[in-house]
Amino acid sequence: MTAIKDSVHDYVPVTGVAAELLDTPAVQRLRHIKQLSTVRLVYPSANHTRFEHSLGVYHLADRACDHLGITGERAERVRAAALLHDVGHGPYGHQTEDVIRRRTGRHHDEVGDLLGEGRLAAVLEDHGLDPAAVAALVDGRGELGQLISGELDVDRTDYLLRDAHHTGVPYGTVDPGRFLRALGLRDGDLVLSAGNVQTAESLLVARALMDATVYRHHVSRIAGAMLERACERLLDDPAGPDIERFRRLTDGELLERLVGTDATAEFGRRIRDRDLYKRAVWAEREDIPPELRGLDFETTAGAEREVADAAGVDPRSVVLDSPSDPALKESSVRVVVGGEVRRLDEHSPLVEALQAAARTRWRLGVYAPADHTDEVSRAARRVLGLDDA
Repeated sequence: MTAIKDSVHDYVPVTGVAAELLDTPAVQRLRHIKQLSTVRLVYPSANHTRFEHSLGVYHLADRACDHLGITGERAERVRAAALLHDVGHGPYGHQTEDVIRRRTGRHHDEVGDLLGEGRLAAVLEDHGLDPAAVAALVDGRGELGQLISGELDVDRTDYLLRDAHHTGVPYGTVDPGRFLRALGLRDGDLVLSAGNVQTAESLLVARALMDATVYRHHVSRIAGAMLERACERLLDDPAGPDIERFRRLTDGELLERLVGTDATAEFGRRIRDRDLYKRAVWAEREDIPPELRGLDFETTAGAEREVADAAGVDPRSVVLDSPSDPALKESSVRVVVGGEVRRLDEHSPLVEALQAAARTRWRLGVYAPADHTDEVSRAARRVLGLDDA
């Protein structure tokens, strides 16, 4: 048995299939993917990686199996899925996820191709595990898949703890011991046992506060939007990588490619040097037309060109950032109340308050170089109809 010292969970014992999976190139690559990608431009100590997060998820999944009485091959599948749940991420994690999805049609949780061949498949099969069954758990399918990807998953529990620890922001602190002890299975659903409404609410509050202060910080949003535009240009460049090579790059390899390619060099340099665009528009949800919320990529690109033309600036000097309406996935957590399984949002008045707060914090952003923010602001307000909303 190997015991690995972890900054959040102390010593993590690693045994069985997980011990061998740790040394595969696909898992070792996660050492070079930062967990919080562009958030580290805001919080300097947020340099933790998806490797250590994956180790933490494995640890919590192992403890959950013990508590739920899951043993043998079923437990080994869960442990393997927990350790491998992030191998499908591209460079910069979630910041390149939409780029990869648009070009492959695959989400990062769809890892059947990665687990179905090569070293990962060999290790899983050597331990009597079906790679397809492990991939299904990573994708959240089946009763036990909910432990890896669901409203009560161990992924969320670890990243809230870990991100709070490394950013120095205390809001993501949850009690993993109580959470794991409260887990139960009821009619194929993962639920929290009676008396644990507050446990569910604590997860919801932690996520809502981390969204506001960490995950959706405006500097990270600007850098992420610039990174997405640069990645699209890199993939469109004849000398750029194909999408399969792109999705296997590390953070450092991607940044090197961006800086070294003419079409992306400026954005690559700006991201590397934290010389980011500034906010030309930062509009509240109620101050914009509803059709401007959650724009798809093609519509966004067209609007950017139109604003740039109206402002008389280079099209690359305008970045439009319109997120979808906020959603709290954790609000559908199932809790046993009065002997019945209920969704948290059907029982807790706190859910509605947090959803309202998230809508209040929603912003549409238009970003531009510092010396063009005034003209871009005026043009964006005209083109997008913000003054008439």
